[in-house]
Amino acid sequence: MTYPTLVWLFAVAVTLHNAEEALLLPKWSMRGGRWRAPVGAFEFRFAAAVLALLAYGVAYLSSIQGPQAMAAYAIAGYALAMLLNVFFPHVLATIALRQYMPGTATALLFNLPVCSMLLYVGVQDGSISTDKFAWFGPASVAVILASIPVLFFIGRKARPAFLRIGMPLP
Repeated sequence: MTYPTLVWLFAVAVTLHNAEEALLLPKWSMRGGRWRAPVGAFEFRFAAAVLALLAYGVAYLSSIQGPQAMAAYAIAGYALAMLLNVFFPHVLATIALRQYMPGTATALLFNLPVCSMLLYVGVQDGSISTDKFAWFGPASVAVILASIPVLFFIGRKARPAFLRIGMPLP
């Protein structure tokens, strides 16, 4: 499979994963416990939608900019974040809690193989170099992690505006 194909499959995998989480995780998070910081449905769905749209935006830029471009490293870094997300928190929480954490199925079925292949093929075909990825990958993970509480905050603040325009919300 080619790197450009994997880039678009990555965006689809992120969308499927975020959709599963958007449907199930807010309710699951309300049950308390250290693995379940409560998050409202609208703010979570807002963040999940923005992150899915980001995947498509970076996939598009990567497809037009080509190998070794900034977008190739951005999507590879995003893939690293999603690959790590398979294990922490999804698999780890499912095992520790002995109960299914929403997002685990799509993380294992889609994110694990697609992200692994994207990174492997990207290095093998020269779309990304390990030297640049060694610093860009972890930096991307940090930026994505830092963006999540910011997106939740924006989602909480945006909810009243959506209600004012008459949009039905969860």
